[in-house]
Amino acid sequence: MNEPMTTTNNALLVMATNNAHKLSEVRQILENRFLVKGLTEIGCHEDIPETADTLEGNALQKAHYVHEHYHVDCFADDTGLEVEALNGAPGVFTARFGEMNGYGESHDANANIQCLLDKLTGQSNRRARFRTIIALILDGEEHLFEGVVEGIILEAKVGVGGFGYDPIFAPLEADGKAFAEMKAADKNKISHRGRAIEKLCCFLQSNRNNNNKL
Repeated sequence: MNEPMTTTNNALLVMATNNAHKLSEVRQILENRFLVKGLTEIGCHEDIPETADTLEGNALQKAHYVHEHYHVDCFADDTGLEVEALNGAPGVFTARFGEMNGYGESHDANANIQCLLDKLTGQSNRRARFRTIIALILDGEEHLFEGVVEGIILEAKVGVGGFGYDPIFAPLEADGKAFAEMKAADKNKISHRGRAIEKLCCFLQSNRNNNNKL
């Protein structure tokens, strides 16, 4: 059985992910206000199930798994790209969209992008939004935080930064520039994950101030 983990400096939180890109992005957003470790850093190497039919359900499922098996305060996120012309798809299946439609393997960014571009061929309505749900398990209690960014799906990949669908998603606040063309700090200010993480951080800071915890 794993013992609870503590730190004498920054409060320790575990993020239920093995995605190095996502973990790096979250650490940049938090700017060292909290110490965040990924699953491999606590010895968790198993494949955590994500079988819910909503972003909220998947985030809670992952966070509860880590909290119950590793006895640490934990947060998990699930993110969906919701395309208006596709009736909100791929949504909860965002990371597996390509695989589900015969384009490569699960979590293959290039396959996911090509699949989406093909499905939007000839489509004039390219409105979409990214939505992130963060589930925090703190002292056994659940807390949910949401971040949303509206944008459009471009007709071809641009830029070299970011990850996932970043080369084809242009937030409305960026004057047509895709996430993949933006500096990480600029992206984090307006991104779905950045907004959800900021809400999480404000909650944790308030909790720290009120209870002298975390």
